[in-house]
Amino acid sequence: VIKCKAAVAWEAGKPLSIEEVEVAPPKAHEVRIKIVATAVCHTDAYTLSGADPEGCFPVILGHEGAGIVESVGEGVTKVKKGDTVIPLYIPQCGECKFCKNPKTNLCQKIRITQGKGVMPDGTSRFTCKGKQIYHFMGTSTFSEYTVVADISVAKIDSAAPLDKVCLLGCGISTGYGAAVNTAKVEPGSTCAVFGLGGVGLAVIMGCKIAGASRIIGIDINKDKYAKAKEFGATECISPQDSKKPIQEVLVEMTDGGVDYSFECIGNVGVMRAALEACHKGWGVSVIVGVAASGQEISTRPFQLVTGRTWKGTAFGGWKSVDNVPKLVNEYMSKKIKVDEFVTHTLPFDKINEAFELMHSGK
Repeated sequence: VIKCKAAVAWEAGKPLSIEEVEVAPPKAHEVRIKIVATAVCHTDAYTLSGADPEGCFPVILGHEGAGIVESVGEGVTKVKKGDTVIPLYIPQCGECKFCKNPKTNLCQKIRITQGKGVMPDGTSRFTCKGKQIYHFMGTSTFSEYTVVADISVAKIDSAAPLDKVCLLGCGISTGYGAAVNTAKVEPGSTCAVFGLGGVGLAVIMGCKIAGASRIIGIDINKDKYAKAKEFGATECISPQDSKKPIQEVLVEMTDGGVDYSFECIGNVGVMRAALEACHKGWGVSVIVGVAASGQEISTRPFQLVTGRTWKGTAFGGWKSVDNVPKLVNEYMSKKIKVDEFVTHTLPFDKINEAFELMHSGK
C-alpha cells in the first residue's frame, strides 16, 4: 500500500481537501500509476457541484492526467513498470462490440462499474481516515498515485512533457476530434464554434488543420478572442452584441448558414442555436458540451427535414488506446498545439485555486 497526497471531495459543493490517502496495490488487469501532472476540467467541477447523477462521494476527481507506471497487476501485458502513460476515461478493450465497430469509440467493457465509482471488481483502491473513497471516470488523477484498469491506459512517448500532454487525456483530444472525426470538416468550409474554452480552442485548431476557410468563434467573454484567433479563428462575435438571436446573425454573416457548427459549452439553448446556424441542405452541428442532468434539446423538426444533421461526440471519437499515443506524436512533431492551451501551472496543493481560475474564465 502506498501512502500519498490526494485532493479528496468529501461532499458535493465543498472545496477539495488535500489528504493523506492509502492506495492499494493493483489487482489482476490493473495498473498503479504515479501521476506527474493533471489538469482541471469543467466535468470535474460539474460532478463536484452535485449536479451529476452519477456523482458519488467521497471521491477523488480528475481525468486529465499523465504519469509513470509504478506497478502492474497479474495479467497486464501492454504496459510495464516505468512506462510513460495517460489514463483514459473512455477505455478500449478491443473485444466488446463497440470496440469492434469502427463507427464508435465508446467501449462499454467497464462502463457500469466505472459509473459507480469503483474498479471492475466492484471495489475501490483508495482509503482515507478509514473510509473507502470512490474512483472518478476510471482515472482519479487528483492523487499522487492512482489505480486504473489496464484497458484504461495509453502508453506514450517517454520524451513527452507530462505537464503538457496530460491535456490530451480529455479537452484537446475531444475538441480536435470533434472537428476531424465527428464532423469531418472539409477544406474551404465555414465553421462556427460556440464557447472558446479549452475544448472550443481545440475545435478551432481541428477546423484549421482540416482546411476550413472561415472559422467564427462565439463567446460572451471577449477576453478569449485573441487566443481564439491565435488558434485559427478568422473572426469572433458575442451574442450580446446583437438584438437578434445568434443563429440569425450567423445565417446573415454566412449567406445562409455555416457548413459545420460546434457547441462546446453544455447549454441546451446554445445547442439549438448551433443547429439553427447551420446551412440548409448540408449543415452539420456537433454537440461537444455536456449539459446538466435531465435537460433536453429542442428545435423544429423542419430544421432536420430540410437537411441539417445533429450529431454528438465523446472524447472526439478517438479510439483511445490506439489514438492517444498518435496524438502525442502529432504534438511532438508540431502538427497540433498543446503548450498554447496552458495558461497557469500551480502546485498540487493549490488545486482549489485552479478551479477558481476555471470558473472565472481565466
